[in-house]
Amino acid sequence: MARTAKTPRTRSALLLALALIGSPTPALARPQSGVAATEKTALRRNLAHFDHLYAERDLGGERVGILHIYSEAPDYRFAIEPREGYTCVDDVARGIVLLAATPRPDAHRRRQIEMLTRFVLHMQADNGYFHNFLWGDGRINRDYRTSLAELNWWSLRALWGLEAALPHLSPDTAKRARAATDRLVANLKRDLPVSANGTVRVANLIVPTWLPLESGADAGSTALLGLVPHYARTRDPATAKLIGRIGDGLVMMQVGDAKRFPHGVHLSWRNQWHAWGNAQAYALLRAGKLLNRRDFIDSALLEVDHFYPYLLRTEMRSSFTLENMIDGFATPEHQRFPQIAYGLAPMILAATEAYRQTGQPRHRTTAQALGRWFAGTNDTRRPVYDPATGRTYDGIVGPGRINPNAGAESTIEGLFALTALAGTPLP
Repeated sequence: MARTAKTPRTRSALLLALALIGSPTPALARPQSGVAATEKTALRRNLAHFDHLYAERDLGGERVGILHIYSEAPDYRFAIEPREGYTCVDDVARGIVLLAATPRPDAHRRRQIEMLTRFVLHMQADNGYFHNFLWGDGRINRDYRTSLAELNWWSLRALWGLEAALPHLSPDTAKRARAATDRLVANLKRDLPVSANGTVRVANLIVPTWLPLESGADAGSTALLGLVPHYARTRDPATAKLIGRIGDGLVMMQVGDAKRFPHGVHLSWRNQWHAWGNAQAYALLRAGKLLNRRDFIDSALLEVDHFYPYLLRTEMRSSFTLENMIDGFATPEHQRFPQIAYGLAPMILAATEAYRQTGQPRHRTTAQALGRWFAGTNDTRRPVYDPATGRTYDGIVGPGRINPNAGAESTIEGLFALTALAGTPLP
């Protein structure tokens, strides 16, 4: 299967223009005055902007909830991507996971979970996969490449969201959600060649071809985050086998060790690593604990213990490619920017999960150090998260430059990070 060009959801031309304007929003204009003095409040979880993005509408004769994808500075009005739509499964499923992680959600949050779940269910196609985007007039975008009903990111994210929602749903919606996830997992068992041992050589690296999108360890980690709760609920042996095989592929994508660059990183796809969606260590920790796979846990801890500190020492990276040379690994391409919440949150989730499983203070320390990126320990010396509004900005796009927009992806991923740093696990 060809890899769809899934990237963090930004409208690059407009967003870069906004990021480069000379008059930043008032919240961004204030330099960070010292992380130590502000840590007590700087990372306080606030769902106000999430609620700003949330709306309800009638769809196919049913009331559903949606999340607006784009929210643009300075007034944070909503926008629409002309090729895609105004809301999507990818973000709505994320939102469900966030709300389901709320300790003892009240009636308001349970209603949001219910409504958002109904939207995701509406987007399931006859083939069992999910379309991603909805147009403003209520039509499903069935044709654009990032909205096809296929084995891709949004279908895998739907699985995680639906499984997370189940304990909080009305009986009828829960029944529909269980049926939807069972259909999707049946597709994954059929369409992922987990019984094969295929590999391909890329830049003198041997990578597996049985993961989603062939060597998509990034998408594979998202699959695991949905399959783990599915197996915990169903105890289906075939699902356990699928989890194990995807985990094997993620382990095979690990490169380097404690002393050798790139220090135990799990590559994202082929010979590439990118920060966005790099949940491989987090997913391996959760799968390893569930299946009692010590090799998965050890592989994840190698990345947490050595690659994350390397990133912190080198002021973060956005992406790089590797080539395996005789005397080590070369990086023909590497970028520091953009740095976004979707890149930091998976690492914080992994470090906090490592601390939960091992009790080692160094893992908590790593998570806290990564979390300070949101509070201003970053290239701009300005906060990327505003605790007064609940906005996580759409990232650092260059030296000293913040993109002041605050879309659903950034907002939710930022709240994922804050939830984990507060000691609350995601479902």
